[in-house]
Amino acid sequence: MTAPDLTKQPPRSPRVRLGGYALLPRLLDKCRADIAGKGGDYHYNCPLDQNFLSFVGVDAGLLKEEVAKGKGDGEILDWINSHASLRRSPWEIVQWSAWRDQAAPSDHETREFFNGLHKESGSERTDIITWCDLLDLDDYVSFGGKA
Repeated sequence: MTAPDLTKQPPRSPRVRLGGYALLPRLLDKCRADIAGKGGDYHYNCPLDQNFLSFVGVDAGLLKEEVAKGKGDGEILDWINSHASLRRSPWEIVQWSAWRDQAAPSDHETREFFNGLHKESGSERTDIITWCDLLDLDDYVSFGGKA
């Protein structure tokens, strides 16, 4: 599996699914880029990645070791499903992923952080409500798009 060069393009949107899981394709893009030294401003095992890893019960280091073997998305999904300490049912995955799509800052400190990033990426965009909205906007603007 070829690592994306995240100095030239963003990782996949946090809304993209793999095995029903939101965030997972983005996490894998960042992991592969990190392994290849092409992570740019993106970081594997950031708090958003940790949210997914905690939900399934997988260690970030062990997952990175598997990704480093050159496995594709389907193979990594199979590995996650067989090594996760928290076996999630399909309905849990659907609900968790829907929640991730709609998650927004939940406290004052986090809201201030969110607002700062929003201001940098395009404060005139009044439709930026969720973390996914903000990440998609930031990815777009970071690679030459106009807010």
